[in-house]
Amino acid sequence: MNLQIEPATPRDLGTLLQWRMEVLHAVFSIPIDTPLDALREANRRYYETELPRGGHLACFARLDGVRAGCGGVCFYPEMPSPDNPTGRCAYLMNIYTKPAFRGRGVGRAVVGWLVNEAKRRGISKIYLETSDAGRALYRALGFVDMPDMLKLPQAKTPGGTQP
Repeated sequence: MNLQIEPATPRDLGTLLQWRMEVLHAVFSIPIDTPLDALREANRRYYETELPRGGHLACFARLDGVRAGCGGVCFYPEMPSPDNPTGRCAYLMNIYTKPAFRGRGVGRAVVGWLVNEAKRRGISKIYLETSDAGRALYRALGFVDMPDMLKLPQAKTPGGTQP
């Protein structure tokens, strides 16, 4: 078994978009025939902006020469704090292994590569969101639950006021 990670470049835009849409359909249980043209275009603009400027790094995993998985990491600043004195953050996302290749180390290799790239950039605050299916892998790689975090759903406005 030959497993290799290759960084994506702006020249890979079409392939990145194809994989991104597959991930969104899988993670959000969106039927494959549901049109997502506006979301696809928003992702295109994101990649076109963030890949060249270094705000996003994406990769593909090849297993025996076949693209088997993908992943990405967003780099961004936050205010420095005691638990993140540099204020630099890495948010892992879009980590996906095609079903036929699962259980063969693809996800582990993608996450390891992305984490190493973040650490190489001096970033120590590295986090992600997970599905139930990915939780065991991430915990095995050392990720822990983030306490004291809340999320405001899109449809809600604090204090009950109208937007």
